[in-house]
Amino acid sequence: MKRLELPSDGQCRCGEVQIRITGQPILTMACHCKGCQRMSASAFSLSAAIPTKGFEVTRGEPVLGGLRNPDQRHFFCPQCMTWMFTRFLPEFVNVRATMLEDASWFTPFIETWAKTKLPWVTTPAVHSYPEFPPMEDFAKLTAEFSQRFSG
Repeated sequence: MKRLELPSDGQCRCGEVQIRITGQPILTMACHCKGCQRMSASAFSLSAAIPTKGFEVTRGEPVLGGLRNPDQRHFFCPQCMTWMFTRFLPEFVNVRATMLEDASWFTPFIETWAKTKLPWVTTPAVHSYPEFPPMEDFAKLTAEFSQRFSG
């Protein structure tokens, strides 16, 4: 995996909402849960966990969508309804990697909810979890991700 060149700009499909990444990802992932399949209209969603301080909305006002629960807030463009990012922990923002102008650097390091992935799907993820990884695994995963992809 290549390193993300910073700053990195992105936008929704129509361009009304624009974002800027100024911090390197701490983890990349493919999520195969039914919610991601339905919200992305695809087999999985692709996310890069960006430190909160390294992420900003530079144009527009994204709106809440998805399930709208306080623990998992999915943000969409109000015009084209593109699912752009998710906030569920204060330390980072899960940005849909394909929102960035250049997503060629992206490779999923982990895959989550593999028990619900479609039978034909394969990813190059190093780690696969049947559901979401236990919280105690994240320190190990982020350290390994940083070691492998810091160059």
